[in-house]
Amino acid sequence: MSEERLGQKLNELAGDTLGVLHDRRMPGTRANIDHIAVTPSGVFVIDPKRYAGRPTLRVEGGILRPRTEKLLVGGRDRTKLVDGVLKQVDVVRSIVGTDVPVTGVLCFIEADWPLIGGAFTTRGVDVLWPKKLYPRLMAHATSETDVDAVLRALAPALPPA
Repeated sequence: MSEERLGQKLNELAGDTLGVLHDRRMPGTRANIDHIAVTPSGVFVIDPKRYAGRPTLRVEGGILRPRTEKLLVGGRDRTKLVDGVLKQVDVVRSIVGTDVPVTGVLCFIEADWPLIGGAFTTRGVDVLWPKKLYPRLMAHATSETDVDAVLRALAPALPPA
């Protein structure tokens, strides 16, 4: 239910500077991409998740061991969620090319977020909640992605699921 509200809010925000595609099939797989938002600052591949507990980032290793980052939600290892978003980002990047910035977003809808701070990035994937996501999509960075052209490239390449 709350995933649908996220999609509805994205539709409400859509306009000249924000284009949205929902529930798109990844070619050659049974997997889908829940939401793609195209803005002048780039493309956001948004994967909403409903998990209880607080999302945190655990960094291990460093000097003598390789550095690894783990996504924990409520103390449980959910790093595979980051891997899944990175696969979706790769598919979108293969369509739009390397000139357009593509950012993966894990949007935890009903998680236990702290009052201050809380959002973080792991391996290039932003981990946040809807109220942090919306202003990010509406902010326009210096990059000027042609929203309509990117949507015209993505829509036929990623058919509705």
